[in-house]
Amino acid sequence: MSNPTGARASSATSPAAGLHRAFQVLTALAVVNVLYQSITAGQLFSSDGGPVEAHGAGAIVLHVITGLAAIVAVLLWRRNQLSLAMAALAAVVFVYTFVQAAIGGYQTLYVHVPGAMLLAVGTAWLAFAAFRLRRR
Repeated sequence: MSNPTGARASSATSPAAGLHRAFQVLTALAVVNVLYQSITAGQLFSSDGGPVEAHGAGAIVLHVITGLAAIVAVLLWRRNQLSLAMAALAAVVFVYTFVQAAIGGYQTLYVHVPGAMLLAVGTAWLAFAAFRLRRR
């Protein structure tokens, strides 16, 4: 039955549902961006030096996406929709994107490449958690 007065929002249109969907979208975009970063990183070793600008731009986009995901994760945690551990992981992933950017370079690949693998695991874990969330 429809509610003509609109006094109560359904669970599908509640603010928590919107945050939940935003967390799903942002974490999925973070995973896609990490894959993009892996592809552009591999192209950096081509004979012409590869797309340094594309890899750098992808890093900036990753900062924005993971920052927004961290904010949404904290909001979900404050609404008891997400565990503190997942909200903390979202914040750690966001901060770690800056660590990765700071240590990125040909001379520090021995640290940057394993760090990229950790970042990939962190973003995948967040996405997995986001899509396992149950709306209350």
